[in-house]
Amino acid sequence: MDPCQWATPSTFLLLLLITTLSSWTARSEEDGGSQWDAWGPWSECSRTCAGGASYSLRRCLSNWNCEGLNIRYRTCSSVDCPAEAGDFRAQQCSAHNDVKYQGQYYEWLPIYNDPDKPCALKCLAKGTALVVELAPKVLDGTRCYSEALHMCISGNCQVVGCDQQLGSSSKEDNCGVCSGNGSTCRLVRGQHKSQGSPNKLDDTVIAVPYGSRHVRIVLKGPDHLYLETKTLLGQKEENSLSSSGIFSIGNTSTEFQKLPGKEILRANGPLAADFTVKIQYVGKADSIVQFFFYQPIIHQWRETDFFPCSVTCGGGYQLTSAECYDLRSGRVVSDQYCHYYPENIKPKPKLQECNMDPCPASDGYKQIVPFDHFHPLPRWDSNPWTACSSSCGGGAQLRTVSCVDEDINGQVSSVEEWKCMYRQKFPVVQPCNLFDCPKWLTQEWSPCTVTCGQGLRYRVVLCIDHRGLHAGGCNAKTKPHIKEECIVTVPCYRPKEKVPVEAKLPWYKQAQELEELLTVSQEPSFIPQPWAPCSKTCGAGEQNRKVKCQVLLSFSQSIEDLPDDECGGAKPQTEQACYTGPCSGETVEYDFEEADLLFPNLKGVDELYDWHYEGFTECSESCAGGVQEAVLVCLNKQTSEKVAESLCIIHRRPAQLLKVCNLGPCPPRWEFGKWSACSSSCGVGLQTRDVFCLHLLSRESDQTVILGDKNCPQTKPDHVQACNQFDCPPDWLSEQWQQCSQSCGGGVQIRRALCKQRMADGSFVDVAEERCLTPKPGIHRVCGGVDCPTEWLASDWRQCSTTCGDGSQRRDVICRKIGRDGIPIILNNSDCSALPRPPVLRSCSFPLCGRLNRKEFKPSHHQGPDILGLRKVYVQLKKERKLLFTTGGQAYLLPKTSVLIRCPVKRFRKSMITWEKDGKHLSSSPHVTVTQFGYIKINHLKPVNIGTYTCVAGFVRENFVIKIIGRNNKLIESQSSKQEAEIGNGISNEALSLKDKYLPRLKVNGSKVDKNQFFINHHGQYDRLILKLLEIIGWSRDSLDSQESKGSIEKDFTSLEDSMESIIPLTYVIDQGRLDEINKAIQQQTDDLKDVYATRVIGQLVAAISKGQSDGNELKQKHGEKNSDTSSVKPSLHKITTMDHRVSKLSSMEWSSSKEFTPPSKESITAPIILQKSSDRGSPRSAEVIADVGHAILLIDRTSKLVLRCEAEGNPKPVITWTKNGQALKYNHRIEILPDKALQILVPNESDVGIYTCTATSPAGFDSLSSKVAITGKPAMRVSKHDLVNFNSTSVRVDVGSVVKARLMANITILCQVTAVPGPSISWKKEQGPLDGNIQVSQNGDLTIINATLANQGLYSCHASNTLGHVTATTSLLLQDPPRVSPELKDLVPQFALTGSGVHTIFATVPGKKEVLSSGSSVLVGCPIKGHPKASISWLHNGKSIKQGLGQKYHILASQHILQILIITKGHGGNYSCIALNEVGNLTLQVTLEIADYKWLVGELIPCSAPCGNKGLQFPKLKCLRDNSIEVDKSHCKREPQPDIDTVPCNIRDCSPRWIVGSWSRCPQHCGRGIQRRRVSCQKVTAAGILLDLSPGFCAQSGKKPADSQACDRKSCSVWSTSNWGQCTSHCVGLRLGVQRRHVFCQSQNGTKLPSHQCSSDIRPLSRRNCTSDLCTAQWHSSSWTPCTSSCGNYGFQSRRVECVHLQANQQVRDQFCSWKERPVNWQRCNITPCEKSECRDTTRYCEMVKRLKLCVLPQYKLRCCKSCRDV
Repeated sequence: MDPCQWATPSTFLLLLLITTLSSWTARSEEDGGSQWDAWGPWSECSRTCAGGASYSLRRCLSNWNCEGLNIRYRTCSSVDCPAEAGDFRAQQCSAHNDVKYQGQYYEWLPIYNDPDKPCALKCLAKGTALVVELAPKVLDGTRCYSEALHMCISGNCQVVGCDQQLGSSSKEDNCGVCSGNGSTCRLVRGQHKSQGSPNKLDDTVIAVPYGSRHVRIVLKGPDHLYLETKTLLGQKEENSLSSSGIFSIGNTSTEFQKLPGKEILRANGPLAADFTVKIQYVGKADSIVQFFFYQPIIHQWRETDFFPCSVTCGGGYQLTSAECYDLRSGRVVSDQYCHYYPENIKPKPKLQECNMDPCPASDGYKQIVPFDHFHPLPRWDSNPWTACSSSCGGGAQLRTVSCVDEDINGQVSSVEEWKCMYRQKFPVVQPCNLFDCPKWLTQEWSPCTVTCGQGLRYRVVLCIDHRGLHAGGCNAKTKPHIKEECIVTVPCYRPKEKVPVEAKLPWYKQAQELEELLTVSQEPSFIPQPWAPCSKTCGAGEQNRKVKCQVLLSFSQSIEDLPDDECGGAKPQTEQACYTGPCSGETVEYDFEEADLLFPNLKGVDELYDWHYEGFTECSESCAGGVQEAVLVCLNKQTSEKVAESLCIIHRRPAQLLKVCNLGPCPPRWEFGKWSACSSSCGVGLQTRDVFCLHLLSRESDQTVILGDKNCPQTKPDHVQACNQFDCPPDWLSEQWQQCSQSCGGGVQIRRALCKQRMADGSFVDVAEERCLTPKPGIHRVCGGVDCPTEWLASDWRQCSTTCGDGSQRRDVICRKIGRDGIPIILNNSDCSALPRPPVLRSCSFPLCGRLNRKEFKPSHHQGPDILGLRKVYVQLKKERKLLFTTGGQAYLLPKTSVLIRCPVKRFRKSMITWEKDGKHLSSSPHVTVTQFGYIKINHLKPVNIGTYTCVAGFVRENFVIKIIGRNNKLIESQSSKQEAEIGNGISNEALSLKDKYLPRLKVNGSKVDKNQFFINHHGQYDRLILKLLEIIGWSRDSLDSQESKGSIEKDFTSLEDSMESIIPLTYVIDQGRLDEINKAIQQQTDDLKDVYATRVIGQLVAAISKGQSDGNELKQKHGEKNSDTSSVKPSLHKITTMDHRVSKLSSMEWSSSKEFTPPSKESITAPIILQKSSDRGSPRSAEVIADVGHAILLIDRTSKLVLRCEAEGNPKPVITWTKNGQALKYNHRIEILPDKALQILVPNESDVGIYTCTATSPAGFDSLSSKVAITGKPAMRVSKHDLVNFNSTSVRVDVGSVVKARLMANITILCQVTAVPGPSISWKKEQGPLDGNIQVSQNGDLTIINATLANQGLYSCHASNTLGHVTATTSLLLQDPPRVSPELKDLVPQFALTGSGVHTIFATVPGKKEVLSSGSSVLVGCPIKGHPKASISWLHNGKSIKQGLGQKYHILASQHILQILIITKGHGGNYSCIALNEVGNLTLQVTLEIADYKWLVGELIPCSAPCGNKGLQFPKLKCLRDNSIEVDKSHCKREPQPDIDTVPCNIRDCSPRWIVGSWSRCPQHCGRGIQRRRVSCQKVTAAGILLDLSPGFCAQSGKKPADSQACDRKSCSVWSTSNWGQCTSHCVGLRLGVQRRHVFCQSQNGTKLPSHQCSSDIRPLSRRNCTSDLCTAQWHSSSWTPCTSSCGNYGFQSRRVECVHLQANQQVRDQFCSWKERPVNWQRCNITPCEKSECRDTTRYCEMVKRLKLCVLPQYKLRCCKSCRDV
């Protein structure tokens, strides 16, 4: 019967009263005085990330209005959203894209930061100015403003703090720390005033480091700001900031405003990269840059863990320290980094007690940990703090502090306090236990224990301490109650219980267990930890917990673990049984008495809960056939509420119920395949995939149709994408092989191999070869490996048969061929018979014999031609434009000198003179001219001109050798010799004449013929002598190199060498015979004397040349002679003369200067010898200096007189002469010769610096000796006063002191050449800061910048100093970049990204590319060029100006980088060029546009979309035609309007009946064999689309009916089995109680043992139980305590004996028989009271042993044994 049928008015009032009372009882205590019900549960979060809102409701229990709100909110889901999640407000706007607004669809974009309605959903229609409020409220959790955490809740903007809490006032400090105090960062502010100059393009303002916040940069003036960023991974980026807006720079949002005369840069941060703020100078006026930001303190102190304890037992201490920690790298660094910040205060060390357990081995004495003894400074020492005056709520502690000193033996003694004043004195009083006292805290009430009538409810009451932990210590008298009665207003269907029903076990046990938790106090006590979860999730299990003996250390307020015997009283239990309810799916037999006791509410469960279907799930598929599954829930029959499935009987669960759904075909959608492999492993590659429009008709038959792209309304996914877009490692790039040097007979091919790096934009960059790690590919290879055809080979013409009149000449002709190995083979003449044979005879003519002068017609031994050569050696010492030489000699010349070589001949016509170089015929070229007058001219000598030049006059030949002096006095090697060394001997050179080429290694009829090599003459016999000569005269090649690098730029020489070079002869001319004698004399010396001898002899040669030079000059001044042989001054030189006895003067001079040899002598005549004395007269530092020649002389600026003595011996007496720097000395009133032939210089100055040579000359020979005179002074630096502009070369060398303009990535060397006495020290500085990492400074002071970048721009100063002064020169370096291709130009990428799908985007390229476009479309042509400075760009159409070619039908965008054509016509076809030009160079990119017309063509019908039913349709196929003839891809016609397509229904007929099967049900048995079932039905679809269920007979033609049931084999059934109980063991668990054990194992029904987890569903039988045992009649017995070891202090303890004694025998037994009971403690502290300080007495009975073991030196023993150790 329904209870409503018998309800009367009186019962209704009674029920209303009960309901009211129940509601009052159900409210929480906090709402007891109000009329609100308790708050309900929190709702789900409105967002899953980025901060959402959740709400809770309550109801008003009064008929009148309640005060307050019925809803409350809180924040939730504060985790960050993934990057692909998108903006929450944008998602809400896009949800309206499918809803028409005013009859039209729009794509809606969000409107942010509306000042009037921040919580309204206002959206902007894309592409229009239409703004609409689509909803009055945004969803809860949406941010009110984009830059704040405040969120919209119920349409109102609520304040959210940085702690993500509603209504919170917490704010981030300037460092970004929530509720921080600003100590983790520092404020940096200031200003920078620009100082623009013509030499500076930009300047660095300030570097803002990674992590900085609130950055604000303001520029006031005409200049421009730009940024350089560098991430932690080293990625660099440059940003020009050309327009206002918000940009992502260095992964940081940055706002830039460009105003008239002002630029503002803001970034809230934190910065994700290092920012370098720079200023680019634009105008002449100065600009001011103000900066403001908060810089993070990345180095902070971090406290370390405690160090090891000072002792191992008995009570010690341990300390902490502090280390400097780098927050950026996460590493510990040196302390100096933390000292850099004044805000950082190093934490003081912390101290705590440790190892407080007694030491059993030494009866309580400490075991000291060994340590190294040292003598520290006096220190403050303190006694322990007294106990706190209060256990909580605030108290005080006291201690005594004294200054102590510790000697080397560890003896500690008190000293005066002033000795410790270097450190702050320890405090003597401190507060303690400032934390709040524990308080009671109540939790919410549990549900009522009954579902009807009267019951009980419980709550947990906790004692919470100041840490928020449940620790105990509250006043038990004030504890709130944990249980009370409750009434449920649902009528009961059984007799009412007499007493309220108790709670279920888990609730009741939880309330009891939490009461049992105890707090840690200063007395050792057992503290139980919370119980672990039950070992079983259902059924009976076990619970465990840990119980520790703990004590609270008062001085440190820390908790320490102690041994169990330190705690008194019984130890709480550590394990107990638990039960979490019956397991689902099984029937459990209960002991009803036990069940009633533990679970009184489990009766009647079967009739209270049952299974019920509740609708169906959503269809598994939205189209093409899916499945729906019936939802099965467990319901309470009385309340019809859903409950947990475990309350329903599992074996009564109904079978699964399925039905088909959504059988219609799916709408067309885009399908795409997998991306292909990347086309490039680095640089930039491409990936492609197939994308097509797919129409799915039936999922069961997997029937699909591919349609045209227009049938898929969604945007077509990309079918191509970039990949592997990062820089490649440097690698070799080989060019194509050049043409073979010979088509046959063995040639060589050459190619270039360059080290290049492919960048992420696809371009290639040249890098240094050492950066390519792989082996360099070969650059030479042999080619032309075939035999050459036969040919005639003619020799040179022989001498004419007559010397006057007409005659004849003959030559030899042979037949030969070149083999494949390059070796010539002589053949029979018949083998060349098919070829025209060269003539072997020709006429020759001379002047007629009758016309010869009788005087000339004299008998002569040389009637043939004769060449008048000169055997001279020429050495060029200074730059000359042109030099004239005569063949027959050798010349050592400087580069870039023009040379004319004459060949004077007799009896031969000059017009018939021919020239050869290195044995090869020489003909005229732009660089070398062979004139008809018999001489040759070479313009601007280069290394290629090195070699032997041979003048050929008939059969007479004369050679002239040219060599070039290179760097560091080295001779430059000929390029031809290098090439021959690389190619090898087996490859012939085409430049050789036939005779020179093939005469070596001849084969006659296949056999090799020995023949002398045609040309062998290296002419290197004078090289060593000439190099030694250059070394002696002090020629500096370094200065020459710097001149060459500057080209035509004028030099400014300021060093001492300038004055010396001005008086050195232009060219030395030396007889070859004299050099031959010197060379021969050097070779006769021993090896150890050769170098010394050569230096001496060649020095004499230099002196002689200098003397002859001066004499020659004087002679020429008198007679006006001119040198006809060379443009240089030629001294009058002679061969070395000898005496009558044929003794070489060279030898006699050498012997005379050596002590080891005795020179040949003659009594009457001796050669001159200058005496070289070992000591000087006078100090160089004195005012007057007297020195002997042969020593270096160093003068000071205060020297008044220098006397240089020169004493010579010889017979006859030699004549003494002086020269300076090889020139005759000019005498005046300061410089004169004294009577003793000494040289005197009064008041020496800078003009007197040089090499002074004394020469002693007599008819017997000469001798000379030199001294170098120098004056100390400040350094002199060689500087350049002219600017250098070189954008073509990748290697630039220049002297310091000028402005250098070069290209980016060039190698730039700035020379700093300094002379000074004493030697200077050289250093480099850069104005903006330290030298960059790509800058190297060599040992000689040169600065080299490798691969220069924009960061290397600036002022570089070379500073040279010595003890007397210093000098500085500065070079300004400006770097520029020629225009180059850059596809990722920042001006182009945003512009291209904004274009729609109907606009073509094309990049112009250097080679040019061709694009075919359709008429009427739009196109953007990009010119991706960048350079430094920015290049100006102009556009051309078909070679004409873009304006002339197109008129006004175009637009130029993005600073000339983009050409836009909105509507393309046929007239727009042709070639387009963009030309970029800046100061460095220019670049042209091209693209060709071909305009075509496209149109659609309707074709045949595609197959039907369905085989039957009413869904079948046919579409006509569309084709795209180009120019009405060629079918092309449909994408070309996508801009053309498609023709109307009519769909044709097809296959409209009934489908054949077919079997429809459902899913299998679950196996009903959890073990053993069971049966699964499924639904099988016969259905068909009619032509009208109706689904009909038919009888099975209709589906007979569709095949056999599928099975509707099948066997399901689950695991075999398993049960627990046990063995018999064993004997009662002696393991005692109580008085007279032992333990019995048995085996419990899992096995199948057939007796097979199984793993235990297969029986886990059943209750496991007990494997242990208690039993009665007479062996367990033993208890602990304790003796009396021993006397305390100390009467006062902190070290006293006492012990006692504890034994296990059998009660009946009264005898001691093993401890295990008493283990059932806790063992009493056998050790405790005692007499813990302060000792009187003035009393000196022993506090332990072991003091005699301490004294005997000499332990009184240790402070801890001396303190406890004061009296015994007093006399020690």
